[in-house]
Amino acid sequence: MSAKWSWRGRPAMILAVAAVAGTVAGVYVSLALYGKNQPQIAAECTETPALAAKAAPFARGEVAAFRTAIEPEYLADLAFKAPDGTDTSLKAFAGKTVLFNLWATWCVPCRTEMPALDRLETAMGGEDFTVAAVNIDLNNPERAKEFLDEIGVGKLAFYSDPSSALFLNLKKRGLAFGLPVTLLLDRNGCRIGSVEGPAAWDSEEAKALIGAAAGTS
Repeated sequence: MSAKWSWRGRPAMILAVAAVAGTVAGVYVSLALYGKNQPQIAAECTETPALAAKAAPFARGEVAAFRTAIEPEYLADLAFKAPDGTDTSLKAFAGKTVLFNLWATWCVPCRTEMPALDRLETAMGGEDFTVAAVNIDLNNPERAKEFLDEIGVGKLAFYSDPSSALFLNLKKRGLAFGLPVTLLLDRNGCRIGSVEGPAAWDSEEAKALIGAAAGTS
């Protein structure tokens, strides 16, 4: 006797199968769209995600506020003034890991942070790493230099942007909302991570973080 196929009890099963199939299809579509919509990483920044991954475990203690970049950004074109007053940019530091900091004399936390950055430059500055701290006081570089003398900063080179265009540039990119702000950049000028607000950059945690990002530890 041949078995007869019956619809009894089948609709629920069919709906369940359809739901599973739809879910799987949705996952594939989502993955396809995800891959399609992901921003292209600049050719200069292809190695940056690996550096960010190395640095991430060291974001603790005095540098717990450090956040690695989810999407590496090429920032070597950021422009400011060199110590001699001529135009320069982060391209001038090609080949070095750079701790890039923006500060001003009216920034209260900067008074504490600048000496720490100065000590970091003394301890780690060289062929592979440097601190580039840029003052953004409006059209008053002499006051900024006097400020550094007053708080005992002598190792850091004096970089400036008297127009504040640099800060506005970073603000538009969502990287600066107040001062101080610090970006850690790789040898190609790509952002590994950043800190909004002050940090003890001369601490052992900070040195370990930078060493991991620079590949020197």
